[in-house]
Amino acid sequence: MKANHALVKKRLNLAKGQIEGILRMVDDDRYCIDISQQLLAAIALLKQANRLVLKAHLDSCVREASGAEVSEKIQEIMAIMEKMNQ
Repeated sequence: MKANHALVKKRLNLAKGQIEGILRMVDDDRYCIDISQQLLAAIALLKQANRLVLKAHLDSCVREASGAEVSEKIQEIMAIMEKMNQ
């Protein structure tokens, strides 16, 4: 992975802590809207980490590809983008 490991790990660790907190909220039978807001915050952190990884992929793997590899790399990105919109 060519992405900045420290930045990706920071966001993933923040999301991990957020999810652990959400699990405690569920165990404590907290208000559903509060739980939902925290879920959205965790999702946002994961999306940030994913953007960092995908940007690094574009900046390195796709840029370094040649010929038919470029088309293959673009198809990989398109497949990921389709999953992101589901």
